Amino acid sequence: MSTKTTEVHEVSIPIPDAVKASVSHKILHVQGPLGKTRKTFKKIPVDLQIEGKNVLLKSVGMRKRDYAIFKTSESIINTLFKGVQSGYTFKMKIVYAHFPITVKVKDGSIHVENFQGERAARVSRIFGETKVVPKGDDVIITGPVLTDVSQTAGALQQNTKVKNKDHRVFLDGLYLFEKLDKIEK
Repeated sequence: MSTKTTEVHEVSIPIPDAVKASVSHKILHVQGPLGKTRKTFKKIPVDLQIEGKNVLLKSVGMRKRDYAIFKTSESIINTLFKGVQSGYTFKMKIVYAHFPITVKVKDGSIHVENFQGERAARVSRIFGETKVVPKGDDVIITGPVLTDVSQTAGALQQNTKVKNKDHRVFLDGLYLFEKLDKIEK
């Protein structure tokens, strides 16, 4: 058996018409109508090239692990293309029993005020080009990059987690209730 790695799996992913893509130093740059993003493939063992209106993705190796990494990379590229075309929306519900919670967006961060009667606001980070809009008892998080939108929603939900109390009784917080593959107002 040879110790030389061989490229076995390869796929050609078509670039949509409204999207521009380029590769430089194993970094994929994607630009579409909703914005632009990039993803680095420096630590991912795949070969990435642009040929015409297609992204050519090749696996390095023949093992199951290499195939799994290859398919994950393919999924990441398709998610990037879908995001810059239609975007992603996460909807969160504000839940409180006694103290009314207010959510405000200030200086690129989310401030959750009056959480369980606390005087200081709880502050969560907004990742990337994500937009956060509080509407009544809902918080709508939208953006072109799925990882940024989901990280923003996850950070907000974790920040309003009740600690040192029975979580079956104290249900206050912000909870995700809907995910959409398009930007909805």
